[in-house]
Amino acid sequence: MMNALGDPQSLLVLGGSSEIGLATARRLVGSRAEVVHLAGRPSSALDAAAAELSALGAQVHVHDFDARAVETHEAVLGKIFAEGDIDVVLLAFGVLGDQEQGEREPLSAVAVAQVNYLGAVSSGLLCAQALRRQGHGALVVLSSVAGERARRSNFIYGSTKAGLDAFAQGLGDSLHGSGARVMVVRPGFVRTRMTEGLPEAPLATTADAVAEAVVDGLRRGSETVWVPGALRFVMSGLRHLPRAVFRRLPV
Repeated sequence: MMNALGDPQSLLVLGGSSEIGLATARRLVGSRAEVVHLAGRPSSALDAAAAELSALGAQVHVHDFDARAVETHEAVLGKIFAEGDIDVVLLAFGVLGDQEQGEREPLSAVAVAQVNYLGAVSSGLLCAQALRRQGHGALVVLSSVAGERARRSNFIYGSTKAGLDAFAQGLGDSLHGSGARVMVVRPGFVRTRMTEGLPEAPLATTADAVAEAVVDGLRRGSETVWVPGALRFVMSGLRHLPRAVFRRLPV
């Protein structure tokens, strides 16, 4: 349960090796979160994240979780929630994919959708059910401004984030009045391993900045968080551009 100051005491990160997930966990542990569950595919990055958070004083549990293996989600997540209430679930997994490869090889595009959308639908619904039973807790969904309007250069990834964003908003509405809630986070270009080597976009941000915005949003009880905040107005303008105009932009 939350402490007297309203700070989360327990956290589950789906996508346990995510740089944004780790940055967020680091901040919450610094605010007295005691228990952290890291769920992800076995890797040296996952082990390193667990070691770092343990060194900060958290009780860390590592779980084998594969977003694409939706048939395993109920068993994995059921076991985690059976170990105790979770104050915050951070849905932080996702893949960028290769747009050109996806257009050439549709199965490659399907793999991106399986992780970014189908995996999120499966795990998101299961976590929402658990939070509803608890009567408290927040599901934080890492969406993206890419889902606001699909661009020619990455419409496969953008379309998965558009679906994820719509799903998360509807899921949040379904939890209204239950004591549990959903917070949608829409970062712009984030400098991480996933975007390494890509041309940097305007208003680029960092994993630490996103984590700070997540923690601030949780404390405020926000439903939607933009990172950086100025992107809310930029994307509002782009979303309403006529398609013939948008198509000519170098995006």
